[in-house]
Amino acid sequence: MHDENTIFPYNFALMTSKIIGRLPYLVLVAAILALDRWTKLLIQSKFDLDDSVSVIDGFFNITYVRNTGVAFGIFSAISSPVKVVLLSAFAALAAVIVVGYSLRTPLGKRLLHLALALILGGALGNLYDRLAYGYVVDFLEFYVRNHYWPSFNVADSAISVGVVLLAIEIMKNETPSRA
Repeated sequence: MHDENTIFPYNFALMTSKIIGRLPYLVLVAAILALDRWTKLLIQSKFDLDDSVSVIDGFFNITYVRNTGVAFGIFSAISSPVKVVLLSAFAALAAVIVVGYSLRTPLGKRLLHLALALILGGALGNLYDRLAYGYVVDFLEFYVRNHYWPSFNVADSAISVGVVLLAIEIMKNETPSRA
């Protein structure tokens, strides 16, 4: 007879309880992914590429663009069939790392789990685009006069907020305690 733990190196009951404890964060990941997909499909169905509508004159437009690079269009000038594969692999690896880190982090670290859920939801949203289309759909465009912030989307917003929360969590834990 084999001991259950020798066949399955991970305790299934422990893993299940870790997942159930993280259910609110999984719901947040799913909500970000759903909102990201919905907004991108809406943009693709209502706009032609590079179409733009002013929402707040002098500040905010909705403009449909295709980002073949990473954040802020970095690497978009590189034209290679390998680029989509590498960027998709990087996003998938990042998602695996976030999930692994979350499962190893105590549930009491709520801000950290919130940050990781935002990052994961956003990463999955943009990964979907990259795998489905070979580019990421961006449409939120902010600007002041002639100074434009690169277009972005809901997934990018979730990642950005998640990274800020992650930085706060790191700084909070690195601050020396006062006696």
